[in-house]
Amino acid sequence: MNDDHHSSTIVGWREWVSLPGVGIPWIKAKLDTGARSSALHAYDIEELPDDRVSFRVRPWQQADEDVVVECAVHDRRLVRSSSGHSEQRIVVLMEVRLSGKTVTAEVTLSNRDQMGFRMLIGREALRQGFVVDPGSSFLSGRAPREVRRRNRGRV
Repeated sequence: MNDDHHSSTIVGWREWVSLPGVGIPWIKAKLDTGARSSALHAYDIEELPDDRVSFRVRPWQQADEDVVVECAVHDRRLVRSSSGHSEQRIVVLMEVRLSGKTVTAEVTLSNRDQMGFRMLIGREALRQGFVVDPGSSFLSGRAPREVRRRNRGRV
C-alpha cells in the first residue's frame, strides 16, 4: 500500500473549494475520479502575447458577478468530454484549496454553462492527498450561508 494513503484527507463527491491564487474564495466543485485533469467554467477566453491567457469566471451559478483572471498557459490539450466529443483546450496551473490543503492542479478552461458545477476536480489534483467517498458531500464544510444563497441565485 502507498505510504501517502495514511496522510490522505477524505472528501465527498462534491465540495466547496477556493482558488486563492485568482481571488475566488468559494466555488462548488464536483470531484471526478473519472477525469484526468480538472476543468473550470471560463468564458471570454482570450490568448495574450507571451503565452498568457485572460478569461472570466463566474463562481456563482445564477449571479452576474464575475472574476477576470490572467495567467500563463501551461499546455494545450485535446480533451474528450463526457458526451464523447473532443476539443482543444487551454490548460493553466491553479492553486486549489480543498479541505484545508492547497494543491496545484492542471485546469482546462471550457464553457461549462450547461453543467451543474462551475468546476470539476480530476485525478491529477486528487492524487495529491485526497480520497473521495462517493456517498458523501461537503465533508470539508460548506461556504457561508450568504455565499450558498448567491450560488443558488437568491441574492
